[in-house]
Formats: sequence, structure tokens, C-alpha cells
Amino acid sequence: MKYIIVLGDGMAGEPLEVLGNKTTLEVANKPTMKKLAQHAEVGMVHMVPENMAPGSDTANLSVMGYDPRVYYSGRSPIEALSIGVDMKESDISFRCNFVTLSEEQDVEYTKRTMVDHSAGELTTQEARELLEVVKQAFQIQGYQFYTGTSYRHLLIWENGQIADLVPPHDILTKQVESYLPKENTLLTMMQQSYEILNNHPINKKRREQGLNPANSIWFWGAGTRPALRNFEEKTGKKGAMISAVDLLKGIAVGAGMHSIDVEGANGGLHTNYAGKANAAIEVLLKNECDFVYVHIEAPDEMGHQGLMNEKIQAIEYLDEKIITPIVTALDEAKEPYRIMILPDHPTPIATRTHTSEAVPYLLYDSERGVEGVKDYNEVTASTTGIMWNDGYKLMDYLLEIE
Repeated sequence: MKYIIVLGDGMAGEPLEVLGNKTTLEVANKPTMKKLAQHAEVGMVHMVPENMAPGSDTANLSVMGYDPRVYYSGRSPIEALSIGVDMKESDISFRCNFVTLSEEQDVEYTKRTMVDHSAGELTTQEARELLEVVKQAFQIQGYQFYTGTSYRHLLIWENGQIADLVPPHDILTKQVESYLPKENTLLTMMQQSYEILNNHPINKKRREQGLNPANSIWFWGAGTRPALRNFEEKTGKKGAMISAVDLLKGIAVGAGMHSIDVEGANGGLHTNYAGKANAAIEVLLKNECDFVYVHIEAPDEMGHQGLMNEKIQAIEYLDEKIITPIVTALDEAKEPYRIMILPDHPTPIATRTHTSEAVPYLLYDSERGVEGVKDYNEVTASTTGIMWNDGYKLMDYLLEIE
């Protein structure tokens, strides 16, 4: 038996009046998900524990079978594992986003507005050049920057302090003054980064192309070195992670799983879907792994940007370019499998940030057809009466672990 999770990050949402009071998941054309749902268990699951922030970090730990109340030590330290940073026990890690702040003339930094948490999905090459400028400007004892992917990067503070910082996607369209760090060095670096980056040639070119400039750094997601239990020891299954996002790669590294890099996979709407699907099929059919986790970031990114049509398209791509080829290949190979399809959390178009509500899941077993529902979405999943309050327990259920 092979086991698969296909995770549409932020794929769930809330009804929109312009869609006839339906969600983007309801209106998306997803024939394979719909077909599977008719012979699958469909229900709702809480992936974010009560009183914890609804981040992709806590939620994906739950999906992976790790109780965030036990294993969560901050988002950035998980990403540090992916980047290859060997954190010391006394190190504090911070996510360092490149963001876009408003560019009014003669306005101080604190009065600027958060325009874009991802600086228009900055390319990794552009970010690498900009981060080098930041590194040169802030050669401060005990602080070290590391390059990640796209707009997502890392700061390590030796013998540092945990700071309560706000994710930039939570304050889109808001003035930043109330959300800035109180720690002086972190605040100073953020403020001065605007002066350093705003007129950089890369940002001048991005403006000419109609793209948002990466005109500031933004720190958040602080934490200490994580310690995840080995996935294979925990489950008896050899697993692989396929994602373009350092957070998911870091969870895989921390869990001792194989993290597969796919060329052209970037976490955006136009990622290398075929490459991801083919990588999953290959490791499963070659018996290199028992379990594979395919993570698609695009629905979440489109939700953060408030792009309704693009979020619908991201869900349709997930069905067409990821789920369909994987299911088809396993069926043709006559390989028994259990596949679970779900989001980690909602990212509603209206709010443009994560929420803590339960999400719909679909669990299809190729050898045990059951009577399912007519389609896969928030509404049909809510009608079945199935609700998992401790989402981290769903992994053992998928893997048939008693």
C-alpha cells in the first residue's frame, strides 16, 4: 500500500457574494477530486490547535502527525533546517521577508503601509542580490543572514531573545507602526533596510516592469532549534516531501524524511506542477518510499494577494496537474494506495490571511470504495458529521496505524 497527501496550502476559504455565496473551492472545476469524493471518506478537521496562531507552520506540523503543542518551537527554526543552518541551543532564528511598503514622499518608516508580504513573489536570484546588500550593511556581531527561497529568508541571532513579531501577511493594507519590533537592533535594521533597498537597481527595474519592489525586510516567526521525532521511526513508513517552500522542506529534514527538490518549483501559481507530480509517481512506483507529501503553495499565495480568479485557477491546477496524474499512474500500475487531499488552513480572499477554522479533507482508498459525497468542498464535508478536533491524529488514520 502506498500513501499520499496532496496539500493545497490555504485552499479552503469563505463564501463570496460575487460567487453566489460559494467558496473558491466550491466553484473550482476539479473533476478528479469530485470523482474521488463520491467514493471516499470526506469530513472536517481542525489542524490548528486552540489558542495557537493559524500559521502554515503549526498547521503543517499537524498534517504531518506532529502535535504542535509538543513540537512547535517557532516557524523560522523549521526553515533553518531546510536552508542547512546548524542552530545552537542558544540561537534564535527569525524569518526575514522581503516586503513591499508604501512609498509616499517624506513619510517616516513607521507610518508606511504593508502593501505586499511577498514583494510580488520576488525571484530567488533577485533576493540573493538584495540580501547580499543587506548583509554588507548590517555586519553586526551576533547577527547572521542566510538566503532562502523567493521572498523568504533567515536571520540568526546568537544568544538572542524570542520576540513577539507579527507576520506581514496579517497586516496587509495596515500602517506598520503598531506591529514593529520593540528590540532596538531588529527595528533599526528594518528601518534602515528601506533606505538601502528602495532605490536599488533591481527595484527600479521591477517598478518599470509593473512589479512591486522589495523595499524592506521584515522579521517574524522567531523561535529556537526544533526537535522532531523521526518520521520513519514514528510511523514505520519511509517518507518523502515535495515542496518549493523552506518551511515544508525544514519539517522533512527535521523528521528525517527525503526532501525532493524539483527544478522550476517556486511556490507560485505557475510552478512546475508536472515535475512535482512526476517526482511523486517515481518515488512511489520505484518503491523508494511508502509515503509522499506533495505540497502546493499557490492557493495560499493567491489568497494572501486577494486574487479570487487566480485562487480558483490554483485549485484547478492542483486537480489537473497534480492529483490526476498521480491517481492515473497508480491506477494503471495497479498499485494499491490511500490518498488524502486537504488544505492546512483557510486563507479567505476577503481577509487575505490565515484563519483557524476546520478544513475539509478527502480520504480515498483504492481498495475500499465507500459511499461518499457528490463533491469535495467545505459544504459537502460539513454535511457528513465527521469532525477531527485533534488534526495531528489524522496521519495515523491515513497510514492505518492503530
